Amino acid sequence: MGIWKNILANLPEVASPTQKRLSFKEKLKWTLTIVIAYFVLGLLPLFGLGANALEQFEYLSIILGAKFGSLISLGIGPLVTASIVLQLLNGSGIVKFDLASHEGKKNFQGVQKLLSIFFIIFEAGIYVFMGGLSPPTTMLGSPLFFQIQLLLIFQLFLGGILIMFMDEVVSKWGFGSGISLFIAAGVSQEIFIQAFNWLPPAGVPTAGYASGAIPALIQALASQDPVTAGIKFAAVVSTLVVFAVAVYAQAMKVEIPLSFGRIRGHGIRWPLSFMYTSNIPVILVAALIANVQLWARLLQSWGRPLLGTFNDGGQPISGFIYWIQSPNLVRTIIEQKTFLIGSDIYLQSLIYLIFMIGGSVLFSIFWVQTSGMDARSQAKQMMSSGLQIPGFRKDERVLERLLNRYIWPLTVMGAIAVGFLAALADLTGALSRGTGILLTVMIIYKLYEEIAKQHMMDMNPMMRKFMGGF
Repeated sequence: MGIWKNILANLPEVASPTQKRLSFKEKLKWTLTIVIAYFVLGLLPLFGLGANALEQFEYLSIILGAKFGSLISLGIGPLVTASIVLQLLNGSGIVKFDLASHEGKKNFQGVQKLLSIFFIIFEAGIYVFMGGLSPPTTMLGSPLFFQIQLLLIFQLFLGGILIMFMDEVVSKWGFGSGISLFIAAGVSQEIFIQAFNWLPPAGVPTAGYASGAIPALIQALASQDPVTAGIKFAAVVSTLVVFAVAVYAQAMKVEIPLSFGRIRGHGIRWPLSFMYTSNIPVILVAALIANVQLWARLLQSWGRPLLGTFNDGGQPISGFIYWIQSPNLVRTIIEQKTFLIGSDIYLQSLIYLIFMIGGSVLFSIFWVQTSGMDARSQAKQMMSSGLQIPGFRKDERVLERLLNRYIWPLTVMGAIAVGFLAALADLTGALSRGTGILLTVMIIYKLYEEIAKQHMMDMNPMMRKFMGGF
């Protein structure tokens, strides 16, 4: 046990700030520095890389905040996996940490870091040895092939370690967490490029229109091309609508009035968000679809297409994987200039919508029960803080019954809303995937709230006026 404690105590870490409270400028400086470093690392290609079979898995790159083929091909995957595994083990009681004490929190963070390092090595090996990121095929059979594989794994390991420490820097010296920041930065970059890129699509230098939606919309209107203009206009509008609805839903809350038992006349309002489990359900559903895609492609390459088949362009054309793939319904209607298109695409859209909503509800319920967000856990937390319901005796069961009236409806309705929004964005051809848009909106909204709440006094008059609603 002493050796284990020594290992946890001597793990490398980013030093915490010596001052009690960092200024707004200091936090902003470190946050922007890490964002720039993240983009630079995403531009560094892996030395010795030949085939990059991971490029087609867009879901994975969005969720993982990764740039496949670069030094940060692993993204935040190992960190998120380690966090989820440890939280589930702790929530189920298999491994117990006393998170109320300083020592318990320190042990939890140390074990999580060790798990993150393990998953960095494990996922790097999986990516390389399974052929996702492999050396050039011309080297197959050469003694150097295995050496290049080890070199690729080392580079992925190095990138994963850098991401882990960059996440620590943001958590201790910046705003929010690095994990959220990397997802938001990657999706924002993708949306910006898809909206404003005036260059023609890659590999098609003679294309008539720019690859960005807004320049292409202007060019199509100038060329009197209503089909292309309608497609680009629908993409921009659907993106803005999903953004607006997500921001509105994120701001919806149910506030439960509570009082301090020992201090009469004083109380607080305990907020329960409409999207109670946030974006966790849709992340898990998207990860499930991405993994099904990965296994379907592997099975097809092995000659056993049990989950469906792909065409030469990497698009699902049959089987289970086809029906849970989102079609661009609006684009198809605009191109064919009629709603009387094949019934398959409407059925595929409906199945995809049901799958996203149903999966979000199931994962939302699962997450509430395993992550300490259920009524009983919340009631214990409130009681330990000395809170109770005004006019009722101090009893944990009374508080639990009250919370049950709100938590389960919010869990289901919030999951339905999140799943519907993500599916809607995908079906209407929004810029980036619906999952990525929701993630970015929720991350940026929480980041905005944190800046407004914690650093109002440090802001200059112009920023204070901008945040004047708080």
